[in-house]
Amino acid sequence: MTTWQTYLDENQAQFTEELLDFLRIPSISSLSEHMPDIRRAAEWVADRCRTAGMENVAVLETGAHPVVYADWLHAGDAPVILVYGHYDVQPVDPLPLWNNPPFDPTIIDDRVYARGANDDKGNMLPPILAVEALLQTEGALPVNVKFFFEGQEEIGSPNLPDFLTRHREMFRCDMVISADGGQWSEDQPALMIGLRGLAGLEIDVTGPDHDVHSGSYGGAIQNPIHALAALLASMRSADGKILVDGFYADVQDLTPEDRARIDAIDFDEAQFLAGVNVDAAFGEPGYTTLERRWARPTLEVNGMWGGFQGEGSKTVLPSTAHAKITCRLVADQNPVEIIECITAHIEQHAPPGVRVTVRPGESVAKPYLMPADHPGNQAARDVHLQLYGKEPFYARSGGSIPFCSLFYDALGVYTVNFAFALSDERQHSPNEFFRLHNFRRGQRAYAMLFQRLAEEDA
Repeated sequence: MTTWQTYLDENQAQFTEELLDFLRIPSISSLSEHMPDIRRAAEWVADRCRTAGMENVAVLETGAHPVVYADWLHAGDAPVILVYGHYDVQPVDPLPLWNNPPFDPTIIDDRVYARGANDDKGNMLPPILAVEALLQTEGALPVNVKFFFEGQEEIGSPNLPDFLTRHREMFRCDMVISADGGQWSEDQPALMIGLRGLAGLEIDVTGPDHDVHSGSYGGAIQNPIHALAALLASMRSADGKILVDGFYADVQDLTPEDRARIDAIDFDEAQFLAGVNVDAAFGEPGYTTLERRWARPTLEVNGMWGGFQGEGSKTVLPSTAHAKITCRLVADQNPVEIIECITAHIEQHAPPGVRVTVRPGESVAKPYLMPADHPGNQAARDVHLQLYGKEPFYARSGGSIPFCSLFYDALGVYTVNFAFALSDERQHSPNEFFRLHNFRRGQRAYAMLFQRLAEEDA
């Protein structure tokens, strides 16, 4: 009798060709001229789910780019596992920097180079193939499985909150497994248990109704740039602590166990700093660099402008000054409440002689933190230990992945990140690639994970 392992081995040539076909579809979600390609990619995914043996396959409308749904629900009382991924990709600019056309996938040294190879087509195809291998060789899956493959992740999934609310029953599950993500390194697995959120705003400071002569008005009226600089300086102490009232109110403090997990990670601070040519770390006192990057909130000025910036001198006192701020947030901070805190701080500290307005930014994401001992993490840990022969790191990310908190808010379930991209594979950049070794590893890993999750419920 053929085992699922043998089935995967015997069909790798075909699976690789299918991945290449998938990568040839220019499913760029941010460009309207590629709307037909988004639809073509969704239909390709739906057809591949049917071929794998999934049922109730549908391309569901969201008001923009569609979601592909499929399920196999014959495992009785076993857990219902929702597998998430996305079939849309980033734009390819600048095109001249590509060594090969971005939608003409090229294999070199067991790596496939193409837009979407790493993010996320090379990652989201393996769970489909794992399902096929199990159904073809064992006739059934050990757990109930649903697929949720979207086409708007690269533009922030704007239609998904309402879509999930409307289809909550269809997507009800016991946990989500994300096929969008990666591992620590080629030989070191990791479990991503925390993601920082995001809140942003813009500050506009207005003084005189036009730029004025610095000799006539300098020293007599408030300079908007000086006022803005003072406002920004009031938000952080010299050693990096945020001074906005209420900013830390809801922050979950790191437990001794949290700090031990982070400390166990192989992090080379000197190499980290050398990578950006900086000679010293900086940040909130009392925390390591990795703790500050992953588990503490930030308030950063992303841009600041106003007045004359051309060559030479122009002796004016500018009429306006502006700044953009974003904050990386941690559990249990609320982006809306953080913007309210900063707005109140600005109103309280605005210098006399200027008018200050605050505009919330468009980028908003809730922070995400799941229990390290969640059953999904325990199952994923066991699979990684078998595959890599090493305990996984329990890692966090300084960035945001909005769908994790989205699924938690809509469905009340956590997302286990279980994917195999690596950070050097030029995600979103020219010459993006994916290691085919990890394409094959991902197929085996998902079959093993489904079996392990069934044991978790036994």
